[in-house]
Amino acid sequence: MRELVAIDLPGGPDFVDALQRVWDAGDAAFVIDRRLPAAARTAQLSEIAPMAVIDQHGRSRLPNGRGVGDGDALVVATSGSTGTPRGVVLTHDAVAASADATSARLGITTDDHWFACLPLAHVGGLSVVTRALRAGTGLTVVDTVDTGVIAHSTATRISLVATVLGRVDTSHFRTVLIGGARAPEQRASNVVTTYGMTETGSGVVYDGVPLVGVEVRVVDGEIHLRCPMLLRCYRDGSDPRTADGWFPTGDIGAVDADGRLRVEGRAGDVIVTGGEKVWPEPVEAVLVEHPAIHDVVVVGLPDDEWGNVVTALVVSDAVPPLEEVRDLVKSRLPAWCAPHRLIAIDNVPRTALGKPRRADAVALASQHG
Repeated sequence: MRELVAIDLPGGPDFVDALQRVWDAGDAAFVIDRRLPAAARTAQLSEIAPMAVIDQHGRSRLPNGRGVGDGDALVVATSGSTGTPRGVVLTHDAVAASADATSARLGITTDDHWFACLPLAHVGGLSVVTRALRAGTGLTVVDTVDTGVIAHSTATRISLVATVLGRVDTSHFRTVLIGGARAPEQRASNVVTTYGMTETGSGVVYDGVPLVGVEVRVVDGEIHLRCPMLLRCYRDGSDPRTADGWFPTGDIGAVDADGRLRVEGRAGDVIVTGGEKVWPEPVEAVLVEHPAIHDVVVVGLPDDEWGNVVTALVVSDAVPPLEEVRDLVKSRLPAWCAPHRLIAIDNVPRTALGKPRRADAVALASQHG
């Protein structure tokens, strides 16, 4: 039986070596999120059920573990922005397809050097490692996002989240991949926005254009994907793909006249206010342009008159007047997108890859009455 082996190591050469040893043995790897509190870690291990763990003490057995199928390479936990994280099973073929398509799109050569600083327990960070191993490029893996280290790195390619992009000079990289939360509208020419998820083994649409081998369709407003990078199944054995191989993403979007995919957001994130639909991400993109707003998350709160009201939770040293903010949004978007409420918060709740945790934001807003 092929084993699922958990890796409980910080980012660095020892982590890469452990991953390679697991694969050389014909087994699959699951990366433990070392930031999880004890209770969440225990629950995740129970759900994923690895058979062994590699940590600083070496390799040891774990109770109640389950094996994997032939050809399975990774089990990766989803980011958890829409609910309880699930284990996504990716095969070696899927991992290779993802790495090869990315390398082809970016023109990667063996002279390139990837810098991996995103959490390795999530596909956005782990895929940097796997594509470097597949392409035979240089690879630097660090355990945390250190803007000083990034600014002085001699690597040529890097993957970041949008919240980091504005804090560090990345002009010396040939490519900066941005995934997770929506990237800023104004960005440097070396910044490439990606769309994908754990189930697709990382980004499969770059700057709105699908990678080679990736098919995109929109069914009743929902984005569907079909490609060789897709998961084999979830860890519980369920398969979210349709009979003909399409994966319904749960994201809403459209394909523009020029063939580029435009992603509006998660189906459950849409705010219906006064009969009109408001997508939070475009509103957030406008609001962060205000010089007094450092970060923001937009949610809908129940309202007797409107059904829901657009509410912006903002990180700001001095929250600007509501009408000023509404005028800014109305200058760029339909009037119904303008927030009815502003709430000051200390930090926007986000996943490790920068996606807003909107359910947590609603809870924060509720605390303010």
